[in-house]
Amino acid sequence: MTLLLILGAALVVLALLLVSAAAGTTAGGQAASGVDRSVALVQALTRAPAELTKDYDQPFGERIMAPLQQRASRIARRFSGSDAPERIRRRLDVAGNPVGWTVERVMAGKVTGAIALFLISVSLTALMGTSLTVRIVVIVGATLIGWMGPNLYLYQKVYDRSKRIQRDLPDAIDLMTISVESGLAFDAAVQQVGRNTEGPLADEFSRVLREMQIGQGRAEALRGLSERTEVDDLKSFVTAMVQADSFGIPIANVLRIQSSEIRTKRRQRAEEQAQKVPVKITVPLIFCILPCLFIAVMGPAAIHIMDSFSGKT
Repeated sequence: MTLLLILGAALVVLALLLVSAAAGTTAGGQAASGVDRSVALVQALTRAPAELTKDYDQPFGERIMAPLQQRASRIARRFSGSDAPERIRRRLDVAGNPVGWTVERVMAGKVTGAIALFLISVSLTALMGTSLTVRIVVIVGATLIGWMGPNLYLYQKVYDRSKRIQRDLPDAIDLMTISVESGLAFDAAVQQVGRNTEGPLADEFSRVLREMQIGQGRAEALRGLSERTEVDDLKSFVTAMVQADSFGIPIANVLRIQSSEIRTKRRQRAEEQAQKVPVKITVPLIFCILPCLFIAVMGPAAIHIMDSFSGKT
């Protein structure tokens, strides 16, 4: 009886060993076949034609970010007016077409900024435990700021660029006047401005020269310059030059008159800004300077009066 029990236990152990060995062989075969399939897939992709692998060879920005940007741009077009792309393109032209800024990117930035600031404001108000009214005001304000952020950036770029053009215009016209009076043609004078000066005005004059070199008329190129800027002095200069070109008026005389008028306007603007200083300084004078002055002047006297009434003197 004991011998039969031992023999049965040995058979059970032998059966378990055989089962485990068979299972290990099967798993090894499956793993080997899985590795073989992976290697075969890699080799197939390596040897595949370019048409089949071009989707995998594209960078992350083109595969992931570009579709997201297109989807965000479509969402922004739905919430904006039908003329929103034209208005944004106009602002980009006036801003000098900053590097990397396109109409689609601006539209996508509006949606992305609104979503990002919405989530941030929701998280911050939840952590701070503000009331419902304050939370709604903060969330709505942050979302609007995110939506209007790209437009505000473009408006600031337009403002800075216009100020720079307005400041550089008198010197540029003086250089053109000297060049024309020395015997150069108007195109050569424009080239001198684009070559010897820097800034947005030099870039615009260089663009006018390139447009004239490719066959566009002088009047059309100058009108394009006027449309790409929002500086009144430059618009007046372009109008005068177009009229002089149409009626055959000597360019040197027109340039001399325009230079004198623009410098007079710049002096008048400086005087206007100087007249605004007393008004602008009133608020900091009342709330910042006068209180400190009163403390410094009246403080010792007030302390002395208080000591006199308290009998400490």
